[in-house]
Amino acid sequence: MSPSSLTGSPSAAALDQLADLALREAELTADPVAMESALMRWLATVPDQRSGCGLRHRLTAILTLTACATLVVGGDSVAAIRQWAARTSQQVLQRLGAHRDPFTGRFIVPSEPTFRRVLAGLDADALDTAISGYVADVLSQAASVPQIPDIPGPIEREQRRAARRQLTHPAPDGLPAGAVLDGKASRGARTANGGRVFLIGAISHEHGVILGQGQVTDKRGEGTATRALLTRLDVAEMVLTLDALRTTKATARLITQQLNAHYILILKSNQPLARAAAQALLSGPDSEWSATTAVECDRGHGRTERRTIRTTEADDTLFPGARQAFRLRRGVGDLDGVWTSKEIVYGITSLPATLAPPDHLNHYERAHRGVENRLHWVRDVTCREDNSQVRTGTAPRALAGFRNLAISTARLAGRANIAHAHRDLLNHDDAFAVYAI
Repeated sequence: MSPSSLTGSPSAAALDQLADLALREAELTADPVAMESALMRWLATVPDQRSGCGLRHRLTAILTLTACATLVVGGDSVAAIRQWAARTSQQVLQRLGAHRDPFTGRFIVPSEPTFRRVLAGLDADALDTAISGYVADVLSQAASVPQIPDIPGPIEREQRRAARRQLTHPAPDGLPAGAVLDGKASRGARTANGGRVFLIGAISHEHGVILGQGQVTDKRGEGTATRALLTRLDVAEMVLTLDALRTTKATARLITQQLNAHYILILKSNQPLARAAAQALLSGPDSEWSATTAVECDRGHGRTERRTIRTTEADDTLFPGARQAFRLRRGVGDLDGVWTSKEIVYGITSLPATLAPPDHLNHYERAHRGVENRLHWVRDVTCREDNSQVRTGTAPRALAGFRNLAISTARLAGRANIAHAHRDLLNHDDAFAVYAI
């Protein structure tokens, strides 16, 4: 049989069809959809650590679908992320550069096992760098501010409270930008050697956005992880507030000598000599400290709180880079004016009195304590992080990073209630539009 006799045969037609499909697939790979989204540009910097054999789905597409799904479902499970992503339109999948089935010509959403394998095998440091890079671009106006549509009707309650608080408790004039550094354990998650997963985060005082994240294997390594995280971030001229667990001389030297920033540190039992020295410097009746004392009162959520701070000058003999020591007294009572508890803490700061009078330090300390409500509570309750069944590999840290991104996105969009913002994005197109996709 001659070759010409095979031209009209079924096998020849099938071969021609496969050749055409292969050509279309090659054209798609050679000319991917241009990424106009700032978030996608940052996520494209995360290296793909998968084997190239049989690779179908681009890493950037998987990460972008995860980021957008977490805006809505909270990222409490990989199954929820994939279920939400499965309804993505063909037009959006094409813009994401999703895999295209050569037989049907349709773009395909990765399966749940694919999401799970990718999240568990990521370069977690690179992902955190990409997320913090996007947030930094928005804050510096190098990227557009995300927009979340409001539902029709009256202004949501938490939004009204946030606006009222800005009027009743405005930040003092000339206040340098501040950030909180604090740690959080991922419940149930384990490292490769069986240790618990602890994550360190840097949270902006002003905006409540997460500036960066790092991981430690246990509590004893938090100081090293804190310094590593600070080195990766641009914190020049910022004021960093840290709790007693991270109050170390090495961290103080790094902040003041290398990062060109300032610190506010709490002194407790891990720094007994410095605490005793600060206590001695700040002793005496209130009448002797009236010139360097500030009082701030707050009323709401069924209680009354009063914070009284007194300050005095200090130097490097107290702590590296120290310029002031302070004593902060917190009193909490009922709405009827009866005080029920009192707490006194001592601290130090590298800020001189000319840059940070007592009312400034009071403001920074109040912002520091807000991290529990502005980050930990939101991730645990709103995003249901403690309910997540993701346990192994880099997946717990990766999903925590995407939750941080979702929280930061809502705050950058001016939303006070994260759960309310999630519900406003039930429409798929609205969720992708937040990141200009």
